[in-house]
Amino acid sequence: MIRYLTPCLLSGSVLPFLAGCAQSAKQADAAGQTEKPNVIYLIADDLGIGDLSCYGATRVSTPHLDSLAAQGLQFSNAYATSSTSTPSRFGLLTGMYPWRQENTGIAPGNSELIIDTACVTMADMFKAEGYATGVVGKWHLGLGPKGGTDFNKEIHPNAQDIGFDYEFVIPATVDRVPCVFVENGRVVGLDPDDPITVSYEHKVGDWPTGEENPELVKMKPSQGHNNTIINGIPRIGWMTGGKSALWVDEDIADVITGKAKAFIAAHKDEPFFLYMGTQDVHVPRVPHPRFAGKSGMGPRGDVILQLDWTVGEIMHTLDSLGIADNTILVFCSDNGPVIDDGYQDRALELLNGHKPMLDYRGGKYSAYEAGTRTPFLVRWPARIKPGKQDALFSMIDVYASLARLLGHELPQGVAPDSRDNLGAFLGTDSVGCGYVVQQNLNNTLSVIQGDWKYIEPSDKPAIEFWTKTELGNDPKPQLYDLTTDPAEKNNVAAAHPERVAALSQLLERIKAGELQKGRE
Repeated sequence: MIRYLTPCLLSGSVLPFLAGCAQSAKQADAAGQTEKPNVIYLIADDLGIGDLSCYGATRVSTPHLDSLAAQGLQFSNAYATSSTSTPSRFGLLTGMYPWRQENTGIAPGNSELIIDTACVTMADMFKAEGYATGVVGKWHLGLGPKGGTDFNKEIHPNAQDIGFDYEFVIPATVDRVPCVFVENGRVVGLDPDDPITVSYEHKVGDWPTGEENPELVKMKPSQGHNNTIINGIPRIGWMTGGKSALWVDEDIADVITGKAKAFIAAHKDEPFFLYMGTQDVHVPRVPHPRFAGKSGMGPRGDVILQLDWTVGEIMHTLDSLGIADNTILVFCSDNGPVIDDGYQDRALELLNGHKPMLDYRGGKYSAYEAGTRTPFLVRWPARIKPGKQDALFSMIDVYASLARLLGHELPQGVAPDSRDNLGAFLGTDSVGCGYVVQQNLNNTLSVIQGDWKYIEPSDKPAIEFWTKTELGNDPKPQLYDLTTDPAEKNNVAAAHPERVAALSQLLERIKAGELQKGRE
């Protein structure tokens, strides 16, 4: 059920608001007061801050991402809002903390659209400013109405109902059914005589499953992932039908990269916003034959190479079209890394000294630093001076920061938790935002302010049972000095009760929405 605890749009119809914004944008253009850079937001999946050679990796090479970092800003203190996919992406596109809404857990593949169509999203903001808008790749924010998605007809609401002109998406994750692409509300290549049925509650149809037919599996699960087998890989959930529409895992990166390049080329003569989500490096890690076996680190290393290729293709496209200088290209990950997330791909055994988490504690699902501290690169040759950026930055603030860049005023209630941190985003401010809020798998919250990080008490499990990741849950408050203890080894809450009290109070004020109005 969709129920906002804090609305994305405080009151009134969204249509008059958007029409008014479009008019003001035209007036600003006429006065020459605003810039219209293209914006590409490229978000990887489960990539660690230690997975790129520009962040110190030595066992794997990422030359295109290294080039992107050298030509722009490389952030060291940038955070996703959440340590799992769905809430992280929700926060980015809505400018609202995902824990303010009930249904922002990890979405199944047949989830309803979890962003209310009345919400003014970042895509809506760009569209109001005269931008062509597109989303390509991993979505994982649901499609369709309450009650679940019917993949056999035109799907509404979809991404086009929340600000995107063009949609070509993977509905959820590549380890979840249905294993199909959706383009502008329609399953690509679907034969109407072979309708799709999907369930996350019980088996449907007679297609083999990993549990019943392990002899048919080419990639064995390590835990879970034993439902319907697609392309020899058992998935989460059951499906039947839609054979002509099923993707080929080895080709996914090529397909979505091709769609992204086509969108860019089609809109090269007008301002555009492209939100692109890669499936790499999420499980199942199935590289194209061009990359298979090339990293020496098994499939996980190989798909990092594939991801780097994807970024290189986007950069080359911008160069070939002559629009790189006035294009803001952002690269990040939706959350921290995970090694074994459900398949026997020898990711742990083949690390050979590679450290996806660097020296940070935790990982995907966790309240600790490796859960949400991600790689974050921003290039805009026309405006951004290349260099390292140590400012504190949160992805929740991308929305308001880009609105400021465009001269777009956000009314109260729109992007309520997003703050203007344009200076940090462009590299003119080396301090950054006043605080960062993080969310783990169990909705335990933490807050970083200055050198200090506070994790609120929680009676939830301490370990994620699939991955054995420390979730950061503890019945007692936790306090860490990230300057002297970035690995969060020493909980110093007992020694600093006044600091615990102050950060606890700050977090409670944030939860109550007391800091929204002024966007502190």
